[in-house]
Amino acid sequence: MSHRNRAQPPSLSEPIRRVEAGPWAIELLPGAAYATRYVASQSAIGFAFDSQRGLHAIGSDRVLPFDAVPNGLAFVPAGCDVLSESPKGGEYLRVIRTDGIALIGDRAFNNRIDQPATALALRMRSALLRASVDDDWEAWALALAERAQANEALSAPSGGSITGSRMRLLDEFIDAGLDGPLGVPAMAQLLGLSEGYFMRAFKEATGKSPHSYLIDRRLAKARALMRDSPASLAQIALLCGFNSQAHMATVFKQRLGVSPAKLRG
Repeated sequence: MSHRNRAQPPSLSEPIRRVEAGPWAIELLPGAAYATRYVASQSAIGFAFDSQRGLHAIGSDRVLPFDAVPNGLAFVPAGCDVLSESPKGGEYLRVIRTDGIALIGDRAFNNRIDQPATALALRMRSALLRASVDDDWEAWALALAERAQANEALSAPSGGSITGSRMRLLDEFIDAGLDGPLGVPAMAQLLGLSEGYFMRAFKEATGKSPHSYLIDRRLAKARALMRDSPASLAQIALLCGFNSQAHMATVFKQRLGVSPAKLRG
């Protein structure tokens, strides 16, 4: 996973959303396939809302597979050579300081779970989706930069039982069954874990509960269908496991701060 400059395909209805505030540029990149290579001209902070996988080489000439966890905070220092590609990508927040003042840190990292950073990123995403330019962007960007510069040992995930391969298996299982009932018992059984242990391990690895993650996967699929298919919102709601279009609209407003109709345009 990297702080990437993804070209926006012309068929996407969800654009790259960008706000400039003081010395900061904040971008919300939609979930889409990408392939990029560049040398970072300035340090950047990133936040992955979705689990992602692909290939990357960050500050190295070794191209390796990567698995990015949802709610993962990331950092790329200035001058770092970046190659990254993913067949599906995922929604990603990027924050860059544009006044030439370097952010502290000389080593790239990702997959850092940090609850204050998660709260900030969710607030910034909601404001970007609402096209709100009157929010406190400078304060938010500075606060997120401070979280990226915090003691890594205090916020790095331990991994535990929710490994990258298990996360990939779980994503495939969820995506295949989103149009029906899914819950913790089925997810825990898939990984061969007890429900209680699974819930604790999942929260430790991703910073969110399995139930919350399932809702996020339903939202991600709904947004992809809104972007890529002519299906009605009522049809999309059922395909994504919502009880009705009204139920989907309520979840969109609660999680994203915007209605499906407004987001679809």
